[in-house]
Amino acid sequence: MKQLFAPWRLEYILGEQEEGCIFCKKPTQKGQERENLILDSSEKSFVVMNRYPYNPGHLMVVPRRHVSDLTVLDADEMADISRFLQRAVAVLGTVFRPEGFNVGLNLGEAGGAGIRDHLHWHIVPRWLGDTNFLPVFSDTRSIPQALDSTWEALLSGFQSAPKTDASEKSNSDDTAT
Repeated sequence: MKQLFAPWRLEYILGEQEEGCIFCKKPTQKGQERENLILDSSEKSFVVMNRYPYNPGHLMVVPRRHVSDLTVLDADEMADISRFLQRAVAVLGTVFRPEGFNVGLNLGEAGGAGIRDHLHWHIVPRWLGDTNFLPVFSDTRSIPQALDSTWEALLSGFQSAPKTDASEKSNSDDTAT
């Protein structure tokens, strides 16, 4: 059995936690998209980089509504999220050329949700051999690109990617460039 080790995430787990829900606060802070790592947004959802990535380009698609129960999202919210998931995979494919992806949702604490009170889907680009000896032997993860540089590359990708229904209604013009 293969395992994905992510010991660098201990900083997130043991670090000081912000008050309130970051997924509710971050998208409302206009003009701070870069600091908050937000790449695109619509009325119903948004795309944000994971500050503690498993791999370079690790993104999340998050509904704006604060919910932890997948069954309460309405059809419009689910459609919007699905369009952003498709777009995120397309942009990551163009910008980073991964050999595969992990796309998923962790429901509840037992399901592995780090932020269990607000749903969020993960899109993790993968390359053959991307889990190497560093995390296994030295609890160290090599992320070869700074978050800010990754944000710039992905923002450019989102701005030039073909628009979907979700992104046509997005607030991309509000996103800092």
